Amino acid sequence: MKGPILVVLAAGMGSRYGGLKQMEKIGKNDEVLLDYSVYDAIQSGFEKVVFIIRSDIEKDFRELVLARMESKVHCELAFQNPDTLIPPDIFRAAQEAGRTKPWGTGHALLCAADKIDAPFTILNADDFYGREAFAVMGKHLSGSNASNSIVPYRLENTLSSQGTVARGVCEVDNDYLVSVDELTAIEKKDGSIINTFSDGSIRELPGTSPVSMNFWGFMPDIIPEFKKYFNDFLDDFSSDVKAQIKSECFIPKAADSFLKKGLIKIKVLNADSDWFGVTYKEDREQAIKKIDELTAAGVYPKSLWN
Repeated sequence: MKGPILVVLAAGMGSRYGGLKQMEKIGKNDEVLLDYSVYDAIQSGFEKVVFIIRSDIEKDFRELVLARMESKVHCELAFQNPDTLIPPDIFRAAQEAGRTKPWGTGHALLCAADKIDAPFTILNADDFYGREAFAVMGKHLSGSNASNSIVPYRLENTLSSQGTVARGVCEVDNDYLVSVDELTAIEKKDGSIINTFSDGSIRELPGTSPVSMNFWGFMPDIIPEFKKYFNDFLDDFSSDVKAQIKSECFIPKAADSFLKKGLIKIKVLNADSDWFGVTYKEDREQAIKKIDELTAAGVYPKSLWN
């Protein structure tokens, strides 16, 4: 059996951040957050890394990221562009309507489908997930009982003091995922954690709620289901382009749909692991501080790839 594959979502626009946060320097030797994810994955038995990027950042990505690691890690690139896998008539309608949003993480996964032939983990380039999360996921995907899975995190540990965040709030029963509710405007306010919906209504959330941070483990036979889900997404988009102009196909929403239809089961893997990320510019200094602390504690070498 092949070792698991790490698939890294690195094509995002960084609208909240205001730039290409997947290439923001965090470590002392210009490492970015995804360097630490790749390093932890390799230590945990992953054999290959597929980076999903946009064609327009390929040159910078190769120079600023791949140049450090590609001699030590089996790396491949997949490209998620606005027209990738999109039927010409739908792409034309999107352009005419002025769409600028990417098509989402579900679309990104399909852009890398031809490079996935083993159990895989898919995650965000701009998040730090922690060695423990990779260890438990790598062990699960390498074992004889490998299955679709997720490592969730406590909501209260995934917030930003700079503004709202999007999180998939998970319902779990007997170590299996029941549902994922993708909420896009979560923040801590007046001592409570709330999500504000587009109609102005508010839902209070317990800080202990398990949430998806896009740390998923999937078997390769899930990809045809994602293809069907994305085709349905495109049908909805083309039926009312103006109403769906900002809609995206998200992995958590797809997973929730698969669960509700009884198509799959998703094992919940527990890991005592820290998370942090760079949703906003102001989050960068905190990320630098935490990486410095982990390096000083000997979790990471001073230079990851030398």
